[in-house]
This record gives sequence, C-alpha cells and structure tokens, in this order.
Amino acid sequence: MDASKPLSFMNVQEIHARLQLLGDPQQAEVLQRFFKTGPGEYGEGDVFVGIRVPEIRKLAKECQALSLSETVKLLHSPIHESRVLALLILLRAYAKGDASVQEKIYTLYLQNTRFVNNWDLVDISAEHIVGPHLRYRSKAPLHALAASNLLWERRIAVMATFHYIKHGEFAETLHVAGMLLSDTEDSIHKAVGWMLREIGKRDHTAEEVFLKAHYTLMPRTMLRYAIERFPEDLRQGYLKGKIICPSVPVSLCRPHIKPAPEKGLMAAPCSLPAGRKDA
Repeated sequence: MDASKPLSFMNVQEIHARLQLLGDPQQAEVLQRFFKTGPGEYGEGDVFVGIRVPEIRKLAKECQALSLSETVKLLHSPIHESRVLALLILLRAYAKGDASVQEKIYTLYLQNTRFVNNWDLVDISAEHIVGPHLRYRSKAPLHALAASNLLWERRIAVMATFHYIKHGEFAETLHVAGMLLSDTEDSIHKAVGWMLREIGKRDHTAEEVFLKAHYTLMPRTMLRYAIERFPEDLRQGYLKGKIICPSVPVSLCRPHIKPAPEKGLMAAPCSLPAGRKDA
C-alpha cells in the first residue's frame, strides 16, 4: 500500500494495513501483558500490534473525515489499536458535531459497548461522549449502565461522570458510586475510587461526607484509591476503621442511595444534616 496516502481517503482495510506498518512487535508483547490478555484475564484474547496512544491520536486527526459507518467497522476490529483509533475519531466528531451528529454518535456508542472492552477504551471515550450527552438529559441510561451485567458498561457509567466532576457537579458520580459499592470487579473498584478522589481534589468535604457514610462497606482497593491524597493520619484512620459517620450511629452508616434528581443534589446518605452538599 502507499504509506504516504492521507488516511482521510483510505478505507478501513487500508487503515488496518497502515496500523500494521506502524506496529512494534516488542511493544505489542508489553501491551498484551499490561492489559491482561491472557486466559481468564479481563482482556482475554485482545490483540495488540504495538502502537503508542500519542501516535494513534495523530492518526485520528488524519482520519477525521472517515464516515460514521466506516468508523464503526474500525471499532469492530479485533485489533486493540484499531478500536482506540475508532473511539478517538468518534469523540472528535462528537465534539465538533451538531445535535444530530452527536445523537448519532451517542447511539452508536451505546449500541457497540461490547467493543469498548478494556479500561483504556472506556476511559478515553466515556467522559467525552456519554457524559456530555446526558448532562442535561435523563440519567436513566447512565444508571442502566451502572446496573449492567457487563463489566465495561459499568465502568462506562463511572467514567462518564468525570465530565460532571470537571464542571463541579458531583451528585451523579456519588449516585453511581453508591450503586457500585458491592461490585466484585477490581476495575470498578479502581474507577470508583479514582472518581471519588477527583471529587476530593475539588471539594474535600463532599468526598468525606460520602466516605464517612460508606467506607466500611467499600472494597479495599476502592477505598485506597479514594483516600490516596489524604494526609497520612486521616488516611490511616480510614484504613483502620476509626472514622465514624458524624452525628449518626455507626450501625446506621449503611448505603441507601436514592435515585438522583435530574437537577440539584442527591439526597444525603446516612441521614446526614440537611445542607451538606453533594453527599
């Protein structure tokens, strides 16, 4: 193939060929280990050709004229980097598109979540497509994703709320976190803990109100991620179970998250005093 041919004028087969040319077998081996592609691991069977994300981002700029139908074909590829490229194309198109284009991309994304099937694929896309699309709409689709039997759909639900956190809106993240407190998957524990930590960077009180109500029930990894930046004495207090829900008996510190309203704040957990924001 002509390696100098602009990607905007290529079809999916030619893009795949370009990706193969750019691949590095040694890097592919490293990536396959890093993304747990072995038997029984979460990325079992995923195939890498060995291209770093910055290089794929450059390719995405060249591919921005690729049609949605061709981009979806790219997303269906067994090659991991092809799916990364497809998602980068979609999120760029979403950001630049009008309401009609955005609706199409959002719908295509949710119809193809089985191909958004590793944590990096979720993390580069969910906050840029699902998050903004639902910001001023019903959050029912977000809650449905959080209740999904599919691991990566649950992670999409968590990571989509990063969009809201960056706008100073924490209620949906806390609501989804409450739904996932008993999740058994390590990838979900890490994602929820990470998002709680991101809330804490912006509003330490908001994070602590949630933690004090629920930390005794949180998986250890989730808690460790959430309190990673806490002062050491406070961090140890959580790890050793010495922090209690203020003004509430320890026996009542159990999650009973109510559905989040479309606007405004989530009801405070643990019967905390009214007026505490983003509980």
